[in-house]
Amino acid sequence: MTNILKVGIAAAVLALGAGCTDLKPLQAEVDSLKSQVSRLSGDVDSVKAAADGASRAAAAAQQAATSAQNTANQAASAAQAAQQCCDANSEKMDRMFEKSMSK
Repeated sequence: MTNILKVGIAAAVLALGAGCTDLKPLQAEVDSLKSQVSRLSGDVDSVKAAADGASRAAAAAQQAATSAQNTANQAASAAQAAQQCCDANSEKMDRMFEKSMSK
């Protein structure tokens, strides 16, 4: 009976020892995965920073475009006013010429 018990205990010790050696490759994989997750986390942070920078640049470009559109609208209004003035002057000059020719 004691021999059977000794053999059973020895088998259990060997099984536990074999089980422990199987954990080492798993631990190495877990460590590898941890380093990959850490690296990917850094990559995600840099991508987020780049996206934030692009968003700020797009907002600044939109503001510049709006300002340029406002300036163009003001220039168009000034050009229209100048054209109206020019048309009025031409009309006055035509009337003056007609008056001088009719005399």
